Amino acid sequence: MPHKVDVHVGQRIRQRRWLTGMTQQRLAELVGIKFQQIQKYETGANRVSASRLWDIAFALNVNVAHFFEGLEAEKPQAEKGLENIPADLVGDKEAMDLIRSYYAIPENQRRRLFELARVLSDVA
Repeated sequence: MPHKVDVHVGQRIRQRRWLTGMTQQRLAELVGIKFQQIQKYETGANRVSASRLWDIAFALNVNVAHFFEGLEAEKPQAEKGLENIPADLVGDKEAMDLIRSYYAIPENQRRRLFELARVLSDVA
């Protein structure tokens, strides 16, 4: 089953190709592939690699970002609830100080502290 992003990108390729009056055959020639591959891209059956999308954007005279316009970004389930965590945890001095302090605590007390932190984070 095609991924929704692949389908969206394919639809945007088709839309732009139609707006320019270009055939699948002509686009394929400009990009250096067979027109059947363009068909597969436009239906979302095949994913478009980054370099191929770059070539298609050039052939259709648009920026690569054009193909992603209108696509709603959803946060992956794993990221939900993690908005307060810095993107670069290793570069965050406070986080690194906390980790160093945590591992300086004896193991049995560290486990208890970990469980306390888990309970507090579930309540918040």
